[in-house]
Amino acid sequence: MEQTFKEADMRNLVRAVLVLGILALPICASADDLTGSNRILCTAVQATRCVEAGDCEIDLPWNMNIPQFIEVDLAAKKLSTTKASGENRSTPIAQLLRQDGMIVIQGFEKGRAFSFVISQETGALSAAVAAEGKAVAVFGACTPMPASR
Repeated sequence: MEQTFKEADMRNLVRAVLVLGILALPICASADDLTGSNRILCTAVQATRCVEAGDCEIDLPWNMNIPQFIEVDLAAKKLSTTKASGENRSTPIAQLLRQDGMIVIQGFEKGRAFSFVISQETGALSAAVAAEGKAVAVFGACTPMPASR
């Protein structure tokens, strides 16, 4: 009986990953080339939250307290919400890597580890946030921010 339960959980996980992958495909067409950009603006398009018991929920990012827009300052190694959001949220980037056409961002704050992978060529974003007993996967798109005046 326990083996069947684990197999069912694995099938559900595979289905969720496939659905997420299909939903993320249109994002690639609408993102921008980030090559050489140090300041980018990202938006979350779709999010999935899973808990340790195996229950997962797909929802709009803002329904999961994910900011609509995140400013990514690679030079300052900082993620922050936009001023217009009124949220005034910011977190440091602990690890930053540009390799093989990807921007990889990682950090840890308030009991949550986060990891972003952004394609420099397309601006497509895949991110994960993990905390004890739960994880959130996010797909989105990024674009270069205009130069400050």
